[in-house]
Amino acid sequence: MAVKIVTDSTSDISPESAQEMDIRIVPIYVQFGSEVYRDGIDITDEEFYSRLATSPVHPTTSQPGPEDFTRAFNDCLEGADGVVSIHISSKISGTYNSALLAKKAINSDKPIEVIDSMFNSAGLWLVVAAAARLAQSGAPMAAVVEEARRAVQQVRMFGMFATMKYLARGGRLSKTIADASGVLHVRPLLTFRDGEIMRAGLVRTVSNGLDRICDFVSKNLPASEITIAHSIVPDQAQMLKSRLAQVLPAEHIHIAELGTALGVHGGPGVLVLALRRSESGNQ
Repeated sequence: MAVKIVTDSTSDISPESAQEMDIRIVPIYVQFGSEVYRDGIDITDEEFYSRLATSPVHPTTSQPGPEDFTRAFNDCLEGADGVVSIHISSKISGTYNSALLAKKAINSDKPIEVIDSMFNSAGLWLVVAAAARLAQSGAPMAAVVEEARRAVQQVRMFGMFATMKYLARGGRLSKTIADASGVLHVRPLLTFRDGEIMRAGLVRTVSNGLDRICDFVSKNLPASEITIAHSIVPDQAQMLKSRLAQVLPAEHIHIAELGTALGVHGGPGVLVLALRRSESGNQ
């Protein structure tokens, strides 16, 4: 029997990758007014961004409930040695706590380990993938948990939003600042620090933003793996991958589509990158 990996849809792991790596994804919920959808099941990324651009109501997201995780854990425990459940940072979502509540509610002699990744999107992607690959190799529960926790410590994340408009719509930023940024044509840069999203500066152009992202990578080398997540700007993601192929083989650089969780706040044009530092670069 094997260890099963569970995560939530803020990881932006595609259904194809989830199937390949045997990962169970529990969807978050996105709501447009009174209409509620399960991320990646009832609404695709393409449908979400189309509605985001046209809907008079700004959407909101909500975490999966404990019952969602209870179902996932029970399903995964059938024929498994245990479950490792890895989730979006507990400082920006209650998803981790929902998973903990589900763990406490399940009466099973098989272990369930719930891990706070301290990231979302591309950062969470890397942590989950690290654990999933080791689980697929037949490693025991303790080794899979250790690998996930090691990855949490090694991952770094940095990115660029195309606009502050959606941050303002969601109440994360004042409309005055967002309007001023539009007039000045500036793009916010963001990073993660201790599980929280932090401002990391401003740039005026996509080219400047790509330069800053590449500088971020250079400062965190050596790296073993990179994931780039984008919201309907595939050309920018490919351009970034091509530039980074100079420092890391292309097969170790993945591209993912940014889902609803960060898309609600960033809108189209978001480009975020997460890297996993190599052991020698983890000082």
